Amino acid sequence: MSVGKPISRVDGIAKVTGAARYVADAEASGMTHAVTVMSTIARGRVTAVDTTRASAAPGVLGVFTHRNMPRIALPSGEARYVKGFLPVQDDRIRHAGQPVAVVVAQTLEQAQHAATLVAASYRAEAPQVLLSLDEAYVPEPGPFGPPTYARGDVTSGLASAQVKVEATYTTPLQEHNPMEPTAAVAGWDGGRLTVYLSTQSITDVQNSLMEAFGLRRENVRVICPYLGGGFGGKGLSWPQPILAAAVARQIRRPVKLVLTRADTYTSHGHRSETHHALRVGATREGRLTAIDHTLTQHVSRTDESMCNGTEPTKILYACPNVRTTMRAVRSDLPTAGFVRSPESVANHALESALDELGYALDLDPVELRIRNWSDTNQETGERHGSSYLRECYRQGAERFGWSRRNPRPGSMRDGDELIGWGMATAAHVSGGLAGAGAAVTVTVDGTARIRSGTQDVGTGTYTVMAQVGAEVLGMPVRSVRFSLGDSVFPRSVPAVASTTVPSVGAAVARAAAEARKRVIAIAVADRRGPLRGVSPDEVRTEDGYLIHRSKRVGYREVMRRHGRPIEVTVEPPEQTPMSYSVGAYFTEVRVHPGLGRIRVRRVVGVFDPGRVLNQKTARGQAIGGATWCIGLSLTEHALVDPHLGRIVTPNLSTYLIPVNADVPDIDVDFIDRPDPSSDALGARGFGEVPSTGLTAAIGNAVHHAIGKRIRDLPITQDKIIQALS
Repeated sequence: MSVGKPISRVDGIAKVTGAARYVADAEASGMTHAVTVMSTIARGRVTAVDTTRASAAPGVLGVFTHRNMPRIALPSGEARYVKGFLPVQDDRIRHAGQPVAVVVAQTLEQAQHAATLVAASYRAEAPQVLLSLDEAYVPEPGPFGPPTYARGDVTSGLASAQVKVEATYTTPLQEHNPMEPTAAVAGWDGGRLTVYLSTQSITDVQNSLMEAFGLRRENVRVICPYLGGGFGGKGLSWPQPILAAAVARQIRRPVKLVLTRADTYTSHGHRSETHHALRVGATREGRLTAIDHTLTQHVSRTDESMCNGTEPTKILYACPNVRTTMRAVRSDLPTAGFVRSPESVANHALESALDELGYALDLDPVELRIRNWSDTNQETGERHGSSYLRECYRQGAERFGWSRRNPRPGSMRDGDELIGWGMATAAHVSGGLAGAGAAVTVTVDGTARIRSGTQDVGTGTYTVMAQVGAEVLGMPVRSVRFSLGDSVFPRSVPAVASTTVPSVGAAVARAAAEARKRVIAIAVADRRGPLRGVSPDEVRTEDGYLIHRSKRVGYREVMRRHGRPIEVTVEPPEQTPMSYSVGAYFTEVRVHPGLGRIRVRRVVGVFDPGRVLNQKTARGQAIGGATWCIGLSLTEHALVDPHLGRIVTPNLSTYLIPVNADVPDIDVDFIDRPDPSSDALGARGFGEVPSTGLTAAIGNAVHHAIGKRIRDLPITQDKIIQALS
């Protein structure tokens, strides 16, 4: 058995030795380099672009502005794959940091120098960048469905509630900050286009390139063997590969375009600033009677959807009367996108409000959640395939020592520091997208090769899918090689929405099962083989052998005698089922009231992802998610100049993410019980779950420590000092 074992990443050696070639490492014969020139205003028009000096600079092959860039007509609405808008097509400026020119030169240094010589003039207008609730509106329904959801009667549910909590919570504009910036290398061979791209969605990018250049699918190839982090920033089709391909066709040479760190803050999305107004009602016994949740977020002038949803409020707890309203405010900021765990902001607000409700009821927050646990999806009314959330609460509380908590705020101390304990539920949907395809080849040497046009965003897809294939085939993992990152492989889904395991895993399992069936059929029909005449249903496979009672024969022997490989391809289904993975976080913080310093000292997380395919990679996801939450809770926020509309923290020295000293040892455990509704060997999507819940747990712990509720993230030192003054 290979599934469940803590197998190290099969691509690990390549990554730590530098053998793994990322897109920015790619080389091509005659390759050139492109650098974008970014607008310095947030709203207005380009009145002139002087490219004379840049065009005359050494090594420059072309300078492209809206006056000479090829016109690219993209469809609108649902048929459009490019997020936001395509820049360098007109004179309109929609946000600061928008590309207004593309410089192509022989070397990167020459392109960078020439870009500084491009002089753009503007007619600027005053930008709107603040999230004003007074200007809220509801756009067309986006990927999260209608802007308003309701069940029951919220008004009567709140009126009948014996205890009520009403509060507003905010989260700031947040950035992805992957280690690897977005990079693209585009080249043409006649009418065929090949693009190497750091992307979470090979298929979507292929679709956008087909749309942009009027090409057939077989004439567009997208390749992404490795990805240095994405977190949603590479999960949609952004303009970079189209711009690179457009200028490459003009100069008739391959073009490499790599975003700078500052460019990533304006060019592949961010998490919108959000405001959450919640009203929660309950009985004296702690049974929820109503939840009213209004989420307001900013969207760009060209956006058609809202990327932060209210799923936790709609789905998680048993409550008869629920209303969620999603509102948006147009702003002159870059187009927002999905950031790891889009539900985390709604989860933060809901879990914070429940903590406040627990204090109002004088009820332990764990017990409050257990009393409102449900085994059904409250939005759809359908039963979860499995739900062990109550076990997560109980096991997490025991591991953390929750029973020793003094519930009175400010009651726990260690010297000069106040100690706070907090908890919250982690939860995230997965699936619901178009399914994935996969191909399995059992070779004449008895090994297996599996292919799918998916991506490994750093979560261990290379390894886990090899484990799934090995498990179903009955081979050792070393005999199975999984390949991904190429659009010539069977079409797959974006690596978003925690969908890879339930979609690609299910496809690999289906293809491997059919391949195994065919090999068994060959073995029992082989007149010279030891399994001749045996019923195929009585043959099991294990460790590379086909076994019936005391007889066995190896895959290698069967395939060698067969003399040719077995190939199986499964096509993607129209949609993968929606599932829900959950967990519970418990944390301890220490707050110095005089300095306002906050330290997260302990974190315990217990999760229910269905069956755990690889203990090591799953634990890595949990640790990464917890670290992510520490940053969102205490340090991370992009600052925007309200007058100029510019992001003034476009680097890692001003946008603060956690370092090792900020992160304690994180205790992770799993319930690890297969979900019978999952076609991926009982596993559900899990990657985004650990990035929810802990922000609220930290906020709840800070309240327990100081006795003051800070409802605006991040919780910084100045806010602590102000709350205690």
